[in-house]
Amino acid sequence: MSRYGALRVLREGLTGNRGWQPVWREPQPKESYEVVIVGGGGHGLATAFYLAAEHGITDVAVLEKGALGQGNVGRNTTIIRSNYLLPANTAFYERSLKLWESLERTLDFNTMVSQRGVLNLYHSDAQRDAFARRGNAMRLAGIDAELLNRDEVRELVPLLDFKDARFPIEGGLLQRRGGTARHDAVAWGFARAADQRGVDLIQDCEVTGFDIDGDRVRAVRTTRGPIRARKVGIAVAGHTSQVAQLAGLDLPIESHVLQAFVTEAVKPLLHHVVTFGAAHFYISQSDKGGLVFGGDLDGWNSFAQRGNLPTMERVMSSAVAMLPCLGRLRVVRQWGGVMDMSFDGSPFICRTPIEGLYLNGGWCYGGFKATPGSGWCFAHTIAKDEPHPDNAAYTIERFREGRLIDESGHGPFPWAH
Repeated sequence: MSRYGALRVLREGLTGNRGWQPVWREPQPKESYEVVIVGGGGHGLATAFYLAAEHGITDVAVLEKGALGQGNVGRNTTIIRSNYLLPANTAFYERSLKLWESLERTLDFNTMVSQRGVLNLYHSDAQRDAFARRGNAMRLAGIDAELLNRDEVRELVPLLDFKDARFPIEGGLLQRRGGTARHDAVAWGFARAADQRGVDLIQDCEVTGFDIDGDRVRAVRTTRGPIRARKVGIAVAGHTSQVAQLAGLDLPIESHVLQAFVTEAVKPLLHHVVTFGAAHFYISQSDKGGLVFGGDLDGWNSFAQRGNLPTMERVMSSAVAMLPCLGRLRVVRQWGGVMDMSFDGSPFICRTPIEGLYLNGGWCYGGFKATPGSGWCFAHTIAKDEPHPDNAAYTIERFREGRLIDESGHGPFPWAH
């Protein structure tokens, strides 16, 4: 029976909510663990959960410098999908989407996964051909994809501006299994499930360095003292380059700010996730009624979490070009997330040159949607000391070997991915 079933919620509501207990422990860090995961966001928590659930490794600590789930896992636009073109990405993101589909049963926690469909609009014959190619690649890989014409798109989203003089909407590529999930619930669900399996979740514990003996990691230095570990995994989102440098690793990563926005709540008007083909813009409507949307990176290196006005202007102009009715809404919240932007737009889940040290980073725009797949594959890589086929291509050596995974075709420019 679910701990958060309807009868329990009703009973607690009638008794002043006095019966709820903390959903995970607050343990003191031990002197040593078999595995230490640096980073208490979605990927770190998912990795710890799958280490315990899939590989029976429960002597695990997750170290978070602040509170669990307060980084990028709670600072995104909640979209989940697997509509990629290149084989290295289609296999991985389809793995992740399949895990999303069963996540609530796996965690026994309501992560509010909503497979409302992801619709990518196209505005020209050339763009239609590119989308047809991607859709065919998806279908060949066993992933659902539908190429829609203008009338079929109009039936799904009638409020779109189909006659925009610059960007007339000609059709779209639809993945019905894509959608959204509640970002903070995902962090809470993985944290609770990992804790129940014996994983120690250590908050307010910042990593300040690594003890490396020869070519092997021996311990993690933290603000709460050194912690020995046989294996250490790094999963710290936009700060991967900083933490990796503590171990002497220089990675092909730049950190950029990605802004997101939420409008005031309105009645249901957008029942799918929709992306604008004429600019980088994506939007969905939350269960509370607010329109959640975002666009391009700010375009320069930064660890700030606020953003800038020119990027806001570009995002808002894309919003009203695609959905003119949005021009009357007020934006009530804005935030920025620090993104690891790799030089080909694809991530890393791999071993490093330091024995016992493993890397999870470089997620660009794909971090949230990858959460369960990333944790599943990273746990496999750490436990087996070798990659799973689904993340075998996500190595840092691919840049030296010339095996880039350039999904968007922008070349070696992190700000363009």
